[in-house]
Amino acid sequence: MTMTPEHPRIDAELQIDDIRGTEEAKATVVVRCIRGPVRLGARFHHIRDTMMRIDLELTEILFYGRLVDEIDPSHTALVTLRGGGTSLLVSGDKAHGWKIIQGENPSA
Repeated sequence: MTMTPEHPRIDAELQIDDIRGTEEAKATVVVRCIRGPVRLGARFHHIRDTMMRIDLELTEILFYGRLVDEIDPSHTALVTLRGGGTSLLVSGDKAHGWKIIQGENPSA
């Protein structure tokens, strides 16, 4: 019997709108929630429609100047992501397409 690797569930998707700042393992990014709600502690493992792997954790959500625990679909927020792959994040636009990171929310 052949075992196939289990793919992580995808219940969290954020569209990258604007990169505000990056460091080696930290990025501050304006995002739009595509699938969610996306909660603090969500782990993102890849960029949709690419083979690029990332390992980022959502550590802060700033929604209209207020710290919140989650962001609902179609809302925009300033978030902080920490971990590996921050250098792969790029701002999106209509001409070149939007980059969407996919992952999973922490267990309840």
